[in-house]
Amino acid sequence: MVAYSFKPRFIEPIRQGLKTQTIRAVGLRRHARPGELLQLYSGMRTAHCQRILPDTPCLTVMNVKITFREGEIARIFTDCVPVRDLDAFALRDGFTDAVDMWAFWRDNHPETVPGCFRGLLIEWARPAETEMAVAA
Repeated sequence: MVAYSFKPRFIEPIRQGLKTQTIRAVGLRRHARPGELLQLYSGMRTAHCQRILPDTPCLTVMNVKITFREGEIARIFTDCVPVRDLDAFALRDGFTDAVDMWAFWRDNHPETVPGCFRGLLIEWARPAETEMAVAA
């Protein structure tokens, strides 16, 4: 099992099934693999730690590349395939649109804006799908 921690702004989008993916840097820590259960938290390793959902299965893990320009996300690629609808991608990542996603990256990862980020895109099942799988 792999645990991921999220900022408070993402708690409700995750619970509502609007945010079904996360983008993470590749580093020393092992990331989830398809089929493995994920633990989704907010405030991990703090007194305010809370579990967002019951354990949920990882569906896919893909390479992701995001190219930023000043004021916008220029391109996103998943496993070398261009993402055609940046706003839809941003919605699945818990943002209102691609501009909101760009602003988050600018504020939280200023080293990448403008520039390029390479990492992993980890997707999980929506809460209703997880509940159905557990009931079966």
